Amino acid sequence: MNPLRPGLLAAALLVFALPAAAVSKPRQHSIEQLMAADSFGSMSFSPDDSKIVTTSVRSGIANLYVVPVNGGKPQQITHSTRETIASIGYFPHDERILYSSDQGGNELAHLYVRELNGQVRDVTPGQKFVARFTDWAPDGNSFYAVTNQRDPHFFDLYEISTKDYSKHLIFKNDKGYEFAAVSPDRRYIVLSRIIDNANIHIYVYDRKQQKMVDITPGKAVGTELTLHAPAAFAPNSDELYYASDEGGEFTHLLRRDLATGKTEVVFKPKWSVVDVAFSKDGRYLLATVDEDARDRPYLLDAKTFKPVPFSDPWPSASVSMLLANKSPLALLAVTDGTTPDDVYLLDLKSNSRKLLLSAQAPDVPKIDLVAGKVIHFESYDGKDVPGILYIPLNAKKGDKLPAVIHVHGGPGDESRVGYHPLTQYLVNGGYVVFEINNRGSSGYGRTFFHLDDRRHGDADLDDVVAAKKMLVDSGFVDGDKVAIEGGSYGGYMVLAALAFRPQAFAAGVDQYGVSNWPRMLAATPSWWTDLRTYLFSEMGDPQKDADYLRRISPLFHAAAIVRPLLVLQGANDPRVLPNESKDIVAKVKANGVPVRYIEFADEGHGFRKKSNQITACRAIRNFLDTYVRHASVATKGMQPLGDGH
Repeated sequence: MNPLRPGLLAAALLVFALPAAAVSKPRQHSIEQLMAADSFGSMSFSPDDSKIVTTSVRSGIANLYVVPVNGGKPQQITHSTRETIASIGYFPHDERILYSSDQGGNELAHLYVRELNGQVRDVTPGQKFVARFTDWAPDGNSFYAVTNQRDPHFFDLYEISTKDYSKHLIFKNDKGYEFAAVSPDRRYIVLSRIIDNANIHIYVYDRKQQKMVDITPGKAVGTELTLHAPAAFAPNSDELYYASDEGGEFTHLLRRDLATGKTEVVFKPKWSVVDVAFSKDGRYLLATVDEDARDRPYLLDAKTFKPVPFSDPWPSASVSMLLANKSPLALLAVTDGTTPDDVYLLDLKSNSRKLLLSAQAPDVPKIDLVAGKVIHFESYDGKDVPGILYIPLNAKKGDKLPAVIHVHGGPGDESRVGYHPLTQYLVNGGYVVFEINNRGSSGYGRTFFHLDDRRHGDADLDDVVAAKKMLVDSGFVDGDKVAIEGGSYGGYMVLAALAFRPQAFAAGVDQYGVSNWPRMLAATPSWWTDLRTYLFSEMGDPQKDADYLRRISPLFHAAAIVRPLLVLQGANDPRVLPNESKDIVAKVKANGVPVRYIEFADEGHGFRKKSNQITACRAIRNFLDTYVRHASVATKGMQPLGDGH
């Protein structure tokens, strides 16, 4: 866990005391203008490194675009108007493109190939199952994918030919394993399995000897708080690299000799290693570290593990890196929160870089927006709690601004430095926004992650209440005008705040949040075998812990809700079903409390289409303006809001 530091609260408040870069008067921007910023998805170099394929939302929904590496206008090559496309990448030996897509957000994704002639083929045909890409075989003759087509509860591993798309089962999964990688020589398969929310074990299956080995160090399964996350095989197939927090708070990178079992630490930064990949030529090892809500890439020599310097001038931004196939090139995606990831082309030989793709909205200068500042404050019991703070430009003490505290999803996710249109829309409109990483969030060590176990809607919620006090004590925020907002688990926290701390917040905005934990946990999708194990250990078993889960479920305590509530929901959500939202809306409406419900017929768990995102953001801002900025505490909970739809 990030240790307590002297003067931490004073340092946090100093951020408030130092206003953002002065401008005469920041211009007000519509949500349409802010949403005109681009957003680039997963990227891949073509086999000859002359171009990249990515996704962009400039058409209103994520589609594939090809971009020349030497510069030029992105060319749209898919034209979906209904389904979101997620890029996987170019084939290793030609310019066919593999991508993933589901149907209306139902998460039943399949794998598709865009052929050289532009035609599209589903290479995982069928109905009512999920297909996920795992990795390309190093020789380029096949790729690996998992599907739950045979058994809805388990994902089997297949090798699929890049020549004719024939599919070959290479591992039948009947125990809930998650697949991580196949060795370059195809002998070994590395898998993981969630034991509980504190233990993920790694297994190596030797296909030659047909033998499974649990390589996880430590005691017996489930007896210690250890996280093990598999990473990658070395190019020679003899070594496995993986991350573990064994013996510490943060995950470090280890190397294991598969023949001898000898294991050693090769990279141990101050924060957690969250991803590792080898360059195609085996020369570099690229490690990504989560440093205080920001991604930082570390390029290491694959033999000595010494850092390889590269041009990285963004110490306060979040940065990700992708290495080219053969050329000494890399892509850097960079954001400080004022724009989505801008993409730079980095020449590793000359250490020079150039802007390849700008995500900036055409009519919104960066000077009108606010970069997020990572701060830490002392919570109700003295714990160090971090978050990302956004203060309107030219704000000063005494302004008594309205504020919104955003709670991330999970449980166990993390708010990160990045561009969030809703956040910028609110800040540009005069709201202070604080994206809290309350206890139970990832990224801040093992101890911090487990501080909310079986204390949900209580210990973590009181961090949010403490964050409100921190904002008010700064002198910038009106204590009567602080709202809480969040999605998924964050949506649950909104409902919990209104039900269990009914006077703490002026209003709540719940996006697809859980209201009834016993029902939600019992109705998890069939393919959630591993996540069900995780959730049951984190939240409780819907049968064994039914009484406890009812106690923390806002639906059964909705009579206490007296503050206005806005609820947004996707009709196709397979995780948090629409009845979770509809039931709480009905209960709150019966209290005579202002409540509004908006359902998107073509969305799932999260809103992917730009038009729906614009509708959601505008509804949230209008709701907050009505019931937070311009409403007095005395009238909240008394004004009707129409028919609730």
